Amino acid sequence: MSKHGLFSVIVIAAMLMTITAATAVCGEGGISTDYIQNLQKSFALDSFSRAVYNAVTNTSINDLALNRDIVRNSNDLFNHKLKVKGITSQESSGRCWLFASLNLIRSYVINKYKMDDFEFSQNYLAFWDKFEKANTFLEYIIEFRDRDPLDRELESILESPDGDGGYFRYTVDLIGKYGAVPKDIMPETKSSGHTALMNKILALKLRHNAGTLRQMYKNGSTVEELRKAKEGMLPDIYRLLVINLGEPPTEFTWRYKTNDSTLSDPKQYTPQSFYKDFVGIDLSEYVNIFNNPTKEYGLHIKGALSRNMYDREDIDYANVSMDVIRQIALKSVLNDDPVAFSADVSEDQDSKQGIMAKGVYDYQGLFDTDLGMDKTTRALLRQNSANHLMVIVGVDTTDGKSAKWRVENSWGEKSGDKGYWTMYNDWFDMYGYNIIVKKKYVPKDVMKIFDKEPVVIPYWDPMTGKLR
Repeated sequence: MSKHGLFSVIVIAAMLMTITAATAVCGEGGISTDYIQNLQKSFALDSFSRAVYNAVTNTSINDLALNRDIVRNSNDLFNHKLKVKGITSQESSGRCWLFASLNLIRSYVINKYKMDDFEFSQNYLAFWDKFEKANTFLEYIIEFRDRDPLDRELESILESPDGDGGYFRYTVDLIGKYGAVPKDIMPETKSSGHTALMNKILALKLRHNAGTLRQMYKNGSTVEELRKAKEGMLPDIYRLLVINLGEPPTEFTWRYKTNDSTLSDPKQYTPQSFYKDFVGIDLSEYVNIFNNPTKEYGLHIKGALSRNMYDREDIDYANVSMDVIRQIALKSVLNDDPVAFSADVSEDQDSKQGIMAKGVYDYQGLFDTDLGMDKTTRALLRQNSANHLMVIVGVDTTDGKSAKWRVENSWGEKSGDKGYWTMYNDWFDMYGYNIIVKKKYVPKDVMKIFDKEPVVIPYWDPMTGKLR
């Protein structure tokens, strides 16, 4: 034990001896005045803690906690890289799921047509996602019309009427219904990249509509009458979305340039025909393989109230260990198929170096206190959850096993190493949660999990609601 650690133990022991009597006074759980007074009298900073105090009060905590050994030993060398071009930026929005989903398939388009670059319009699909979420919100208001506003399910719905978040499944369902368009056909707007105020206004309008529907029910309106009223509310939502995001095209003329500067002939498309004829990727070939450490492995799990389109299915997944997830991801990447994955990006990542490594910030050492929790405890106690979706586009292997992964993010080129990150296995194991991967890379025993009757978990489960 270090000298400052031993000193701290002695001080704490003395404090406990002097405040035992004061603690007894506080029998109902509060903090007594005597306890506070004795605590302050007994408290003292040793020389190490004094030095940390001086440093922390004058310098960024992350600058002080950055683990130089991890940074020094890290590199961006990978023995298998996928051919990808261009980094996207979701800007100040929560559309990571949409950017990552489209990034998962855009490299196929670039390579298929030998283009220098290509990007789908995230704004186009975000528009329809918002519109569908508005309808779903109002449908839930009708479905839960007789419930108290403090009912936990209704409260969860009211909390986020039309937020940015989502899942890969949303992209699949949206493209299936609305198709897709190139970015230059429906480019980003100020509101699409900075969604906070738009979302605030949409939420205000939708809660206003919810109040109207609930009052109509109290006045005796039938479900049919409530649905009719809902249909009368949606045009105003559409108008608000058009003002913020622009109107989505129903048809357009488009051409592209190959990497040898050859121009294609102009062709007219609808969003649906563009995806079917030009893109042509079958998104039903992808499955959601999850590591939910709070539930038994081998379960087919479905998250209640997790869909964005009311007439589609809720999100579901096969629950497996991280060892299985890494093996599947490795098989896919080594066959030049990128893998989307969700993770908690709130910890242990250095954006200046583009490093995702467990312990890259040594808060425990800096503050000389135990901060350890395993992955299950972190999830159950809401320390970590799946809050961001990215794409794996490379791997570095040793003896046929993954050592680190190359990650394509959607935070622009100023983040990480020109938009790319190096993710180590220990970080992936602790903070990674799921992968979106083609079925052909998933073992048969894992695919059979989807044949089981799903176990439904509530919207407020730590592994369900965070991304929405």
